[in-house]
Amino acid sequence: MGLLDILLGRTKPVLPDLDQLFALPSAAVTLEAAAGFTPTGTGAVCFATVEGGAFEQTHREVQALLDADADRDGPPVELSQDGYGYSWLVSRRSPGQLSELVNDLHAVNSSMEVNGFGPQLLCSLAGFQGEGGRRLALVYLYKRGTFYPFAPLPGDGQRRDNALELQVKAALADDLRMEQDLSRWFPVWGAPGL
Repeated sequence: MGLLDILLGRTKPVLPDLDQLFALPSAAVTLEAAAGFTPTGTGAVCFATVEGGAFEQTHREVQALLDADADRDGPPVELSQDGYGYSWLVSRRSPGQLSELVNDLHAVNSSMEVNGFGPQLLCSLAGFQGEGGRRLALVYLYKRGTFYPFAPLPGDGQRRDNALELQVKAALADDLRMEQDLSRWFPVWGAPGL
C-alpha cells in the first residue's frame, strides 16, 4: 500500500487463507457447547460457473479425487446448480467426519485455485443442525478469508434467525476469523447442506 492509498482510505484486500478451514472441527466443539448445534456431515463449495474445457477438466479431477476416498459414507461428491446460476460441489460425510469434510472442502478450493479458477470461488460452507430442526451453516468467504454464520428460519419464507447468527458469531470469535462487516453476511438460500 502506498501513501496515496492511506490518504484516500483504501485498505489492502485480505488474501484468502484456506488453512482457516482447518479450524472448523475445533469450532464445532465450541458451537455444540454454546448453542447445541452438531455437524450434519454435509459441506459445499460455491463458485461461479465457467464454460470451457480447462474448467471441465479441473472439475472432473476434483470430483475423481474426492470420489476415490474409500472412507466415504454415503453418496459420492455431486455437482448442483442453485436458482441464481452458481455451481455447488457438495460433499457428504457422516456427522462424525467433520475433519474429513473439511479436507474435502480444502481440496476443492485448492485445486480450483491452483488451476487458475480462484476468482470464481465464492464461498464454502459446513452444515450444522440443532434441536427442533434448526439449521445453521458456517460460511467461509473465499475472497475475504473470514467466516460468518447463516441461520435460516424454518418454514417456506426466506427469513434469517439474526439473533442466533450474532450469538454464534460471539461464541466462535476465539475459534474462527469472523467477518466483522455484517453487510457481507450474504444469505445462501437453497445452498446444499442446509
